[in-house]
Amino acid sequence: MPELPEVETVRRELVPLLTSRRITRVEIYWHRLIDRPAPEIFVQHLVGTSITALRRRGKYLIFDLDSGEHWLIHLRMTGQIYVRQAQAPIDAHTHARVYLDDGGVIHYRDQRKFGRFYLVRDEDQVVGDLGPEPLSEDWQPEDLAERIRGRRARIKTLLLDQRVVAGLGNIYADEALFLARIHPACEGGRLTEAQVRRLHRAIRQVLLEALRARGSTMSTYIPPSERRGEYQQQRRVYRRKGQPCPVCGTPIEHMKLSGRSTYFCPRCQPFSC
Repeated sequence: MPELPEVETVRRELVPLLTSRRITRVEIYWHRLIDRPAPEIFVQHLVGTSITALRRRGKYLIFDLDSGEHWLIHLRMTGQIYVRQAQAPIDAHTHARVYLDDGGVIHYRDQRKFGRFYLVRDEDQVVGDLGPEPLSEDWQPEDLAERIRGRRARIKTLLLDQRVVAGLGNIYADEALFLARIHPACEGGRLTEAQVRRLHRAIRQVLLEALRARGSTMSTYIPPSERRGEYQQQRRVYRRKGQPCPVCGTPIEHMKLSGRSTYFCPRCQPFSC
C-alpha cells in the first residue's frame, strides 16, 4: 500500500489544488526523506518554481515544474499527502511542508518513513526501469507474455516486479489472479496463451474497479480529501482467509510467496501449471 489505484486517486484529488501553483517555501523536518539531490539543493531548486502538471508513473507521483525539473514522490507503505492552510497543526509524523502562493500548504506525513522525494531533470533516472502502465491502451497481452516468457518465478512474484508491470502490489495481484483463475504459485513461464490473456484482462478489470472505489482503505491510506477508499468492501480474496469464495463457496486459503501474504481459492485457482 498504496498501489496504482490509491496513487492515482491521490493524483486526481491533488490536480485541481496544485496545478499552476507556485512554491514559495519548503520545510523538511526529516532530511532522509530526500533521496536526491542533497536536501539543501532540493529546497533551493524547488522554491520559486510552479507546478505545471501532476502525473503518475506506476506508484510514483510526478510533479512537472516550470524549471524543467521533476519532483517525484514515492509514498511507499504509509506516505500521505494533504493540502492545508498555513496554520494547520502538524504532528511527529509530518516530515515536510511545501508552501504555495495561494496560502495552501502541502503536508507530507509518513508514519513508517519509507516514502521518498526526488528532484531530477530526467525522470527516467528514477522511473526508467518501470514496466508498462497496465491501464494504457498500449499494454497488450502479448507484452505481458513477453515479459514472463521463460521465467521460473511464481506468477504472483512476477506481478509484484515493477519491471513486469508498473503499479501492481499485493492486493490487486491477488485479486487479478483470482479473476483469471490462476494459482499464485504457478511458474510465470508456464502459463498458457489463454491464461495470459485472462490475466491481462483481469488486471485491467480489478484496477478499474478499484479506481472507481477510490482505492482500498485498510490501514494508513487516506487520500487528500480524507474520503476513504471503498474497494476493501468488494475484494474477493485478499485478507479473506477462511471466508467463503464468492464464486464456489470454498474457504479462501492463505500462503506466503516470496515473503508476501497471498490469498487464493484452492478450487477456482487449482495448482495445475
